[in-house]
Amino acid sequence: MSSLIAMLWLQVMSSIIINTSSAASSLSRKCEDSLATPLPYSSFSSSSVFARGYGAGYAKLNRNQGAGGWAPLDTDRYQWLQVDLGSRKQVVAIATQGRYSSSDWISHYRLLYSDTQKNWRSYLQDGNIWTFEGNMNSEDVVRQELQHPILARYIRFIPLAWSKDRRIGVRLELYGCSYWADVISFDGHSIIPYRFRNKKMKVVKDVISLKFKTMARDGVLLHGEGQQGDYISLELHKARLQLSINLGSSQYGSIQGHTSVTSGSLLDDDHWHSVVIERYRRNVNFSVDHHTQQFRTNGEFDHLDLDYEIGFGGLPISPKQSSGGKENFVGCMEGIFYNGENITSLVRRKKVDTTSFRNLTFSCAESNSFPVFFNSTSFLRLPGQSDSDTLSVSLSFRTWNPNGLLMFTRLVDGWVELGLMEGKVIVYMNVTQKKNTRIEISSGSGLNDGQWHIVHLNALENHAMLTVDGDEASTVRTAIPIQIQTGGTYFFGGYFLHTTSRSLQRSFQGCMQMIHIDDHLIDLRAVEQGLIGTFENVSLDMCAIIDRCVPNHCEHGGQCSQTWDTFNCNCTGTGYTGATCHTSLYQQSCEEYKAQGKSSGAYWIDPDGSGSVAPFRVSCYMAEEKVWTTLRNNLSPQTSVSRAGQDGTAELQITYNVTDEQMLSVTRRADKCEQYVAYACRMSRLLNGPDGDPLTWWMGRANQRHSYWGGSGPGIQKCACGIENNCTDPRHHCNCDADLRTWKEDAGLLVYKDHLPVTQVVVGDTSRAGSEAKLTVGPLKCHGDRNYWNAASFTSPASYVHFQSFRGETSTDISFYFKTSSNHGVFLENLGTTNFLHIELRGGSVVLFSFDVGSERVELSVRSPEPLNNDQWHRVEAEKNIKEAVLQLNGRYREVRPMPPQGHAKLDFYSDLYVGASSGQRGVLGCMRALKINGAIYDLEERAKMTPGVNPGCRGHCSSYRMHCRNGGKCVEHYNGYSCDCSLTAYDGPFCMDDVGGYFETGTLVRYDFLPDAGPSLLGGVKSSPGVGIPREANLTQEVLVFSFSTYSAPCILVYISSRTRDYVAVVLRHNGTLQIRYSLGGLTEPYTIDFDHRNLANGQPHSVNITRNLREIRLQLDHYPLFTYTLPEASDTHFNLVKSIFLGKIFETGQIDPILIERYNTPGFVGCLSRVQLNSVAPLKAALRSSMTAPVGTHGILVPSNCGASPLTISPLASAYDPWHIEAAGAVFPFKEEKASDDGVDGNSAVIGGIVSMVIFTVLCIMVIVIRHMFRHKGSYHTNEAKGAESADCADAAIIVNDPAFTETIDESKKEWFI
Repeated sequence: MSSLIAMLWLQVMSSIIINTSSAASSLSRKCEDSLATPLPYSSFSSSSVFARGYGAGYAKLNRNQGAGGWAPLDTDRYQWLQVDLGSRKQVVAIATQGRYSSSDWISHYRLLYSDTQKNWRSYLQDGNIWTFEGNMNSEDVVRQELQHPILARYIRFIPLAWSKDRRIGVRLELYGCSYWADVISFDGHSIIPYRFRNKKMKVVKDVISLKFKTMARDGVLLHGEGQQGDYISLELHKARLQLSINLGSSQYGSIQGHTSVTSGSLLDDDHWHSVVIERYRRNVNFSVDHHTQQFRTNGEFDHLDLDYEIGFGGLPISPKQSSGGKENFVGCMEGIFYNGENITSLVRRKKVDTTSFRNLTFSCAESNSFPVFFNSTSFLRLPGQSDSDTLSVSLSFRTWNPNGLLMFTRLVDGWVELGLMEGKVIVYMNVTQKKNTRIEISSGSGLNDGQWHIVHLNALENHAMLTVDGDEASTVRTAIPIQIQTGGTYFFGGYFLHTTSRSLQRSFQGCMQMIHIDDHLIDLRAVEQGLIGTFENVSLDMCAIIDRCVPNHCEHGGQCSQTWDTFNCNCTGTGYTGATCHTSLYQQSCEEYKAQGKSSGAYWIDPDGSGSVAPFRVSCYMAEEKVWTTLRNNLSPQTSVSRAGQDGTAELQITYNVTDEQMLSVTRRADKCEQYVAYACRMSRLLNGPDGDPLTWWMGRANQRHSYWGGSGPGIQKCACGIENNCTDPRHHCNCDADLRTWKEDAGLLVYKDHLPVTQVVVGDTSRAGSEAKLTVGPLKCHGDRNYWNAASFTSPASYVHFQSFRGETSTDISFYFKTSSNHGVFLENLGTTNFLHIELRGGSVVLFSFDVGSERVELSVRSPEPLNNDQWHRVEAEKNIKEAVLQLNGRYREVRPMPPQGHAKLDFYSDLYVGASSGQRGVLGCMRALKINGAIYDLEERAKMTPGVNPGCRGHCSSYRMHCRNGGKCVEHYNGYSCDCSLTAYDGPFCMDDVGGYFETGTLVRYDFLPDAGPSLLGGVKSSPGVGIPREANLTQEVLVFSFSTYSAPCILVYISSRTRDYVAVVLRHNGTLQIRYSLGGLTEPYTIDFDHRNLANGQPHSVNITRNLREIRLQLDHYPLFTYTLPEASDTHFNLVKSIFLGKIFETGQIDPILIERYNTPGFVGCLSRVQLNSVAPLKAALRSSMTAPVGTHGILVPSNCGASPLTISPLASAYDPWHIEAAGAVFPFKEEKASDDGVDGNSAVIGGIVSMVIFTVLCIMVIVIRHMFRHKGSYHTNEAKGAESADCADAAIIVNDPAFTETIDESKKEWFI
């Protein structure tokens, strides 16, 4: 439900924000203009030029002027190419080429940007300073799309790697469009008050957006509040943005509405940052620099009530207590929008009060800061006074590393180090004059927090002072026994010459600015120009610090800490483990613990693994066949129900030791759940009968009210005794409803799991004098785990299951079980356009996990010492996150590999996930189950039902033993084996091979009715009423009728299929024992008949018949004779309309019936054996003989189970040409050709001898037939006690009339009934 609300909320938000700014509207058009090519030569500049003709102005894409591109004098990482776009532009892409017709190109580069040619900022992507891939030759164009557009006037291109000939050469193009927004400068006293049209605003949705840049780490950007206590405030606090919202709190504090969320980091870098706040009721999107946090405000109110105005840039003149003493904003803002109003435009048009501005300007003043960026191999060497007795150094720094060298200088006699040690500033002074004297002082703590900190070291005369962050009160002083003399050279950030000093890490990673030596500010621009000092591997006029903990990649509440190069997660107490606290420490259910061999006890479970539901503790009872999960509540057994309140009811709240989400995660995946409830009463009624309002009810899942009790079910307002008809007072449906003065009880199990658990019971009859009640609500118990056993079997190497909505995250985990006998094959693969993920089996013992990170492919493999293709279950667990990739097999064998630094964007896996074969690769033959990705179970069983080549269930051996289920039987998987489902066949037995047949005595018939939309069967004795799965009337264009029989009776009807029209199909034996099939489908005056005159089939032998029709084509297969094909006349209809009934042995039908069938074949009826009777998926004879089957079938007469109709032939069938019973072969003893005999030299006597021998054989065969016929006649004789009246009946029909009282009604219903 929460995810659905979030989706709807995001849709609403997306529709609201469309019209918030003109800048945003510019994004809607195509932003693809060429920005660099139209610029003049003078707009390009560079660090150096190789020679004339290689100037920066020639670096235009696809141009060959000059030397065909820019090339610097030196080929190193200090070179740069700069483009002045003339004004701020929005840059969305960059394309590069090498220098025209040369071997010079750039293979990797970075981008810097700025509005002022100062304080450059690196382009960041996925939380890293991004390195772009460039060219592999000089002519091909390589285009790179920017994940986030750059808004700047100046773009600086920094080569990092180049062609093998070690020469830089480039041509480029920047793509984007113009950008404009009103800019307003704030000095800390200025506020823009936006007055509402109405004095009070009560809104359910808000959209606020703005951009800002500042060097101050604290300040209020916007604030608004109302007299009822509502407020919204956005402020900088320690260079992070804090959004505070209160939609209302109750008067007595029972509802607290204050909500505060923090986002962003290092926002005092004097660069533009974007903020968007979207609120719909209590749902809020808070976006800072493209990173969005979603949250819900506290409390229960939806509207934000503000009075008069909302202020931008600071607090109102008379702030209320909720706003506190906060500093106003100092810096610049642009593009301020509030619910569709362009505030900056209103300021420019003087539509709002700007009297608080001392000097209103629509521009942003340039910053005087000049930061220096140090990496692990950097240093900056600056001059100072030499031979001075005073040492004075101060600087500002920011870093994440706890250790590093800030400054080093040599004295005339000794040296001084200023650095960080475990987050503290520490000074080492070593004076070697006369004797070796070492002085150590330190100050501050936690200074590696990424914030700017100021350090001032002053040593003069006989003492030294260390001050951190200007806190004079905490200044550390120490005495120096000897006068110092400065050496005049200062190293900042690193000192890599040989030194005997102990210990500080020899390099600093971070930023410095405002460096003072001897109380003089160093002009770092002069250093950049080479006028003073020297430097190595230093980036000037930029600070490339990154907060790797924002956004926080530590999941599930893990604590993030960082150094300059990486971050670490502390997962203690979270229930999760791994580099990002992504992997759960616990199994998903009690079922999984049992599979690991655990015994009954208390366990922590995590049903969704890495998902959002936290682990929780349950009791597991490992029974032999079932595993029970128990969740206990706070209600003690036999809790007395206290007296009712003013409304006459008593409410008992039942709480559990888990959240609603945790509870739902158990019930949703369970096969069944139950909860015991008991109501003990004395003069306290419970439900008060099945009609009317119940006196007591209970609340279940989703706060739904239910009025049934234990032992009953939904919609039945009864107790267990009412269901079983054994209540104390039969007039009532609950024991307690008898309202007796003695103690009674109504108890039972609630088993409808979608209603569980019980969270509240409301008792309504305890307020009368003498009324007492005691309530018991037992723990919730569930068994089974649908997700753990959710499986599919892959029967072909080309089979697969396709999921379209696989969503990848920065952290992605995949787990599943498999069993196979194959040596190799693909388990699963994602085929996204930009991302790739693949898991496969190789060599029968190796599992491979491969995926893309940016342009790099990462592969992990784990080898098992035992075979994996042994048809046993094995588990695969794969995880990739921003720090590492892990592949684990069977919980024991694993490989861990660090991840590349780039390419960790949230993966766009909203594409195609294939489980099994994909893209022409071989899939694994076998089974997979419990496929889980990022905590979500993928329903293999459901998807397999609609996928060819994949079968639901993976618990037995159907893939190997499917052929054992014969005659159309369906193999059904079980956890530990398989079975054959014969329900849709005419066979029975474990493998659907046992014939189901019966012996029909004179007058016996079986009738099977196809159910109409309404109305009962016409025959009495139907075994059950229509139910689910019973075939209904249909219009057939094709049917398959299969059966076998043996009889001496002819003529007779074998099978007759009727309809509610005049259509029918009949299979009869004529007087001479030959087979006739009659089709009457309409369109013909007479039925279309097929006479199979080959032989007499009423010979006591079993014969099989297969009649298959598809439209006009009819195929007949009799025994083992060749297949014959017939065609219905063109005038005949092809639809068998409204099939009504199947009759076996005799017709007992109303309506118009072919008189020939009645006159010639219906009396006395079929006597003999029928077996294997099946019409499409209907087996009428099996339904009649199996009392356990629910089917609309009836039997008249004596039907005795027997398979005599399916016994094997005692005489091998002969081809028609050689069959002595074949009419055309009569008189022919055996095949003979005189020509061949003559050719062989055999005389006529041989023919005579052969004839005599054949006659002897024929005589023996006839004797055998007579004996067999006699045996079968006795085998088919059964004697039973007929019903009264049958003895006096003249015939079988009369016996039916006497015994069937419904028959008289049948006569009245149709005067066209035929009886012979």
